[in-house]
Amino acid sequence: MLPSVEDKINSYPENIQSRMLELRALILSIADENKIDELEETLKWGEPAYLTKHGSTVRIDWKSKHPNNFFIYFNCKTTLVETFKEIYFDVLNFEGNRAIVLKVDGPLPKNELAVCILMSLRYHKIKHLPLLGYT
Repeated sequence: MLPSVEDKINSYPENIQSRMLELRALILSIADENKIDELEETLKWGEPAYLTKHGSTVRIDWKSKHPNNFFIYFNCKTTLVETFKEIYFDVLNFEGNRAIVLKVDGPLPKNELAVCILMSLRYHKIKHLPLLGYT
């Protein structure tokens, strides 16, 4: 039997499980509120991943080698993280051109993450716009 997203989240330490569930709930609510059609939740590279027809994959994970952080990953071949850095350079922390780094013991910057997640889920519809349509 293939592992599921639930199995993956349950494999994290207890304090990480709650953070990952919080991030998962944010992604699902953004997709629902913005009527993102056919959002698929699956595992990609062993990480919880969220895919949609008109968007770019969003992945989330925690790694034991960085125990104080958890991550939301975006396709490094897009302009997503580059755009997020331009908009939220003073609010969010980044890893290269592929991830937003979040603190396990810090608040989730929900408003900023909501913008980033929605941009990713709509990427193929907005990739031609300056700052991906951010106003």
